[in-house]
Amino acid sequence: MGLLYPFPATPEETDFISLDLKKGITLRTYGLPYLFWGYAAASLAVIFFLWLAVDDSMTKLYQMGDSVDQTLVRALQSFLILLPLTTLAFFFYEKRLHRSGPTLTVEHRLFWIPYFKRVYQLRAADPFEIRHFMDAPNVARMKAGPEAVGFQNKGYFTLVAVLESGKEIMLDRHSRKADLQGVMGLLNLSA
Repeated sequence: MGLLYPFPATPEETDFISLDLKKGITLRTYGLPYLFWGYAAASLAVIFFLWLAVDDSMTKLYQMGDSVDQTLVRALQSFLILLPLTTLAFFFYEKRLHRSGPTLTVEHRLFWIPYFKRVYQLRAADPFEIRHFMDAPNVARMKAGPEAVGFQNKGYFTLVAVLESGKEIMLDRHSRKADLQGVMGLLNLSA
């Protein structure tokens, strides 16, 4: 998640942190950068002009064709409607972490509407861990040399919550360990 939808890592990022000593702390992810909104606008414009270009042909095919042609037209119309909605869903996705004492709530929202919510009971001592993963061979490091330093695979880190039952759930992942340490520190404010 942290690669596209990062959580705040410092208490100064007050727009994405709600801290109440009685209720606990809530962290919510940032949205996608504004550059992605430009990409979305361009792709949605292409889809709109594609719709305009094929609308007359689809209408004629639907009126003159048999049931197979009509099904094909309805499928294409559904695709041209669902594609922009799916694209916009990426821009209006939000993940929230709420911790109040030993309870952690993980909530996912789409278009500001919660669609998935789970409540977990955390382990009493040190419920959060950061783990490092290197899932691809580090070819640049094996070849060594000063020109390969910038291309070395550094892997990524995951923030894991350990539950009372011993089960582990992944809360976030990021390419920078310091950001996950910040998220972990914020969640520990409500211990």
